[in-house]
Amino acid sequence: MLILGLDPGLGTTGWGLVEQQGNRLIHRGNGRLRTDTAAPLARRLAHLDMMVAALIVDHAPVAAACEEVFVNSNARSTLKLAQARGVLLAAAARAGLEVGEYAPTLVKQSVVGTGRAEKAQIHAMVARLMPGITIAGPDAADALAVAICHAHHLASARRGISLR
Repeated sequence: MLILGLDPGLGTTGWGLVEQQGNRLIHRGNGRLRTDTAAPLARRLAHLDMMVAALIVDHAPVAAACEEVFVNSNARSTLKLAQARGVLLAAAARAGLEVGEYAPTLVKQSVVGTGRAEKAQIHAMVARLMPGITIAGPDAADALAVAICHAHHLASARRGISLR
């Protein structure tokens, strides 16, 4: 099963592909989708939609997972993040993918063991879980962590275990 993990952002969206083979997770790719910060918001959102749709067509994942929006002190930034996330969810749904949605603390808990992990800790743990890979930056590491979290939750659901 190929899982596409997404770390939403209007400027940079991280993506990561993880293949689940039984209890094994195999890295299949990661990267960043960037929009032009000088472009109008609607054009940036449309470009993000086209890029994630192309990513889905190119790699044909069977599932997707996306990090939920966290509320920060800047309401404008939170709103833009939410709009980018909405585009990602719509693109995945349009492709027929079921999308798992996870709070940032749950993703960190699943991968690092603590819900308060820093980005560097997430990057280090993803690199440890998938040795020898090149990670395209913190956004891609976060996206791989989301995919790993989703894989763990799918495996637990198959065994009848609740992780929430």
